[in-house]
Amino acid sequence: MGSLTDAVALDTLGCKLNQAESESLGRSLSGIGYQIVTSAYRPHVYILNTCTVTHVADRKSRHLLRLARRRNPDCLIVATGCYAERAPQDLTQMPEVDLTVDNSDKARLPDILKDYIHSDGRGASHLPIHRTRSFIKIQEGCNQFCSYCIVPFVRGGERSLPAGDIVAEIRRREHDGYKEIVLTGTRIGSYHGGLENLIQRILSETDVPRLRLSSLQAQEITTSLLALWRDSRLCRHFHIPLQSGSDPVLERMGRRYTAADYESAVAQIREMIPGVAITTDIMVGFPGETDEGFEESYRFCQRMAFADIHVFQYSARPGTRAMHMSGNIDEAVKKERSEKMLRLAKESAHGFRSRLIKRTMDVLWEQQVSKGIWSGLTDNYVRVLVQSDEQLANKCLPVTTSGLNGKHVVAELTA
Repeated sequence: MGSLTDAVALDTLGCKLNQAESESLGRSLSGIGYQIVTSAYRPHVYILNTCTVTHVADRKSRHLLRLARRRNPDCLIVATGCYAERAPQDLTQMPEVDLTVDNSDKARLPDILKDYIHSDGRGASHLPIHRTRSFIKIQEGCNQFCSYCIVPFVRGGERSLPAGDIVAEIRRREHDGYKEIVLTGTRIGSYHGGLENLIQRILSETDVPRLRLSSLQAQEITTSLLALWRDSRLCRHFHIPLQSGSDPVLERMGRRYTAADYESAVAQIREMIPGVAITTDIMVGFPGETDEGFEESYRFCQRMAFADIHVFQYSARPGTRAMHMSGNIDEAVKKERSEKMLRLAKESAHGFRSRLIKRTMDVLWEQQVSKGIWSGLTDNYVRVLVQSDEQLANKCLPVTTSGLNGKHVVAELTA
């Protein structure tokens, strides 16, 4: 397959904010004549929106950039995002990378590309875009400066988009056919003007069938916020990063809650929103995390019965306070703790999904994963598989669940 002269492949690593920005970038590029394709279609331009939250994310970025060059030696390769912001020299020194663009210039990429290439409008194959879920950025930046976190350094201080602009963008996504909107940002709970007010305005001024929040902090959960979930359009899923279930570790991390605060927030959510899914992030091997501290964190996660747990090992980030802390944990110990926590994550996910068997649930269908097998999401963020010869893409239809297939729930369409 030859290189497509007006095609762009756009890959994304990391958070939902990155996904929202990639989605916006893709629309901008489409608006000036580029076709958005997968890297398998050998595009003229390959853009990687990088992440740098851990050294593993850095490594994945470099791997994808090298892979893109091997697959398509003639394309223009662009690295942007948080890794490009934090350590541009790492990327500019890679022979595979032609152009590095930091976060401040990411939105200007369509104009920047004009200085490098010119589309001739011929020969591109257009891949259909499945318009089901759209990520909308409502703010970016963080003022918290947790001791381990590089994000405030690569995203800057907190700043929010005007509510009117957000509502207008959601209306455009409605017009384009999207059925679910995901509000995202670095820390959406700090939205200027109040997240509750923004949600109320979206619910009253748009007809979007589903509205989902990307992530909240435990200290941002309030009774008045949860009361908004009386509107069934709000998805019953809360991603609330825990990081550790040990108070001494939380204090060293600079988190602004205790384990008891977190547990109270989760209990309040579950009391007010039946059927809700609570997912979380957990870090192992933070400097000073003793064996006792890890076991305390492990038992806390057991007790919380999360719907899913994202487990990652502590990774020192240059410029953060944790970089200079004593009590570094041996890599072998980190790996052992990570593996134990990952086993718990699998057990927790299985337990939550098992409790959904023999229930009727609405699913927003996204795509066929194989012939006659469709994949979609419930409002409480469970992926469901169903067999059907019908065209289900972007339809929200009820199913009756019947079993499990790994982390997927198996179901049948309800007549």
